[in-house]
Amino acid sequence: MKEGIHPKNYRLVAFKDMSNETVFITKSTANTKETIEIDNVEYPLMKLEISNTSHPFYTGKMTLIDTAGRIDKFKNKYKNHIKK
Repeated sequence: MKEGIHPKNYRLVAFKDMSNETVFITKSTANTKETIEIDNVEYPLMKLEISNTSHPFYTGKMTLIDTAGRIDKFKNKYKNHIKK
């Protein structure tokens, strides 16, 4: 490994899966302005769209998470191109 290229400012950071509200804490150098309190300890908070607790590959379930209405937008855009 090369010397001096790895960050030195690792700290505990809380990562929150916004699709199912799961929170896990791990070391990271990620910058964030938000914080969260867990067990009377305040941690920097990183919000995730998807994690291993909500991804179909890890859960074994095919669930559809449509937070921004993307599927409806797609269907409306291409509804005239659908063959019947």
